[in-house]
Amino acid sequence: MKHLIAPSLLSADFSKLAADIEMINNSEADWFHVDVMDGVFVPNISFGQPIIKHIKKHAKKPLDVHLMIIDPDRYVTDFKNAGADILTVHYEACTHLHRSIQAIKSSEMQAGVALTPHTPISVLEDIIADLDIVLLMSVNPGFGGQTFIENTYTKINRLKKLIIKTGSNALIEIDGGVTLKNASKIINEGTDVLVAGNTVFSAKNPIQTIAELKRN
Repeated sequence: MKHLIAPSLLSADFSKLAADIEMINNSEADWFHVDVMDGVFVPNISFGQPIIKHIKKHAKKPLDVHLMIIDPDRYVTDFKNAGADILTVHYEACTHLHRSIQAIKSSEMQAGVALTPHTPISVLEDIIADLDIVLLMSVNPGFGGQTFIENTYTKINRLKKLIIKTGSNALIEIDGGVTLKNASKIINEGTDVLVAGNTVFSAKNPIQTIAELKRN
């Protein structure tokens, strides 16, 4: 499978969000990546369900919603109703992770689990077979524009081995610090989905940048 590109709307220009959404629609990007932050699980606040509903009206590609919030179980149905196609929760935020994943799947969304940089791959051994996506944070969650954490390459390798060993169909998604310079190495380690924020939205030609990320 050719790797997927999911531009992160957290880095978009909110004064012209509709135009940035249309740009992604017209690009080679595969998904819209939407970060939801509550100011508690991470030290920042972003958009919630009302904004996602408006994004959904204009988006022609799946919404990949990443919940960086505490107690995500409370909101599974709300994000489904808002238009999420993929819903990813943090391992660190879920008391009963298997129940959380089953709730997402029961709501007819693809289910993902995200790990922060300090969380080892081994915590997924008993649930990897149930997952559609594993999102590895390659920066500390909460803010855009951070530098890629080099240890992520090792984590990708370990995760790929676990997926192969267990026969899981989970995709590996990398979020944070993805650039045109490191994209090839990230892909070569076994990544399936690249999330790119500043690299896309700060580019002079975002559509061309997306195409270059896609060609890596």
